[in-house]
Amino acid sequence: MKINMDLKKQIDTSRLPVHVAVIMDGNGRWAKQKGNQRIFGHKNGVVAVREVIEAAAELGIPYVTLYAFSKENWQRPKTEVKGLMTLLVSTIHSEVKTLMKNNIRLCVIGDIDSLPKNVAAELNQAIQQTSNNTGLGLVLALSYGARWEILRAVKRIAADKNLSDADIENLDESTFEKHLSTAGIPDPELLIRTGGEQRISNFLLWQLSYAELFFTNTLWPDFRKSHFYEAIIDFQSRERRFGKTGEQAQKLNKKA
Repeated sequence: MKINMDLKKQIDTSRLPVHVAVIMDGNGRWAKQKGNQRIFGHKNGVVAVREVIEAAAELGIPYVTLYAFSKENWQRPKTEVKGLMTLLVSTIHSEVKTLMKNNIRLCVIGDIDSLPKNVAAELNQAIQQTSNNTGLGLVLALSYGARWEILRAVKRIAADKNLSDADIENLDESTFEKHLSTAGIPDPELLIRTGGEQRISNFLLWQLSYAELFFTNTLWPDFRKSHFYEAIIDFQSRERRFGKTGEQAQKLNKKA
């Protein structure tokens, strides 16, 4: 607890990222190290989810997105996928009261139509129940893939009969973003990936264009508030230039 508080005191709450995205990696390896099946790691990963949500809410970070299940994850063994879906339903069902108590709003991005009906129903109910909450926006990426999302946005634009040739010619980033799953949600400024891997894995490719990336060897079930604070501290130590020179960026930051 003392370590957590010491790290938390180092954080400048006036320079927090508006949106933190997390790739929760290492559940399977964590379980294997302990001689258990992969689903054991996923179950223990729920503790880390709670820790991150609590830490973000306490700091006042507006949005957190968790990469919970990718489009590619459907290729995993059927027993693992079934176990994950069962865990997802039970976790959402048990956590709704906590979300309500802490004023947290649940959102979901991804191919929801590909989820089992009972999972989609549980999600929709939780989304509806928390829709009027005004605190942390918790975004779950489920059956999500960035390439799928971008292609879907292109198809939606192409199918829009109200768009003229001139509209297509003048299509800009802000218009394109309105067709993404994350429409209305600010781009992540910080991406955290656990488990030691250093790749994005088809996650929010458009939205992460200028995000700071933080990789840690800590496996997801072992990830705690102190690790989250370390990532925020590291984020605040970086100079974010967005294609400008360091001098230009410093001038803009002073004006802000």
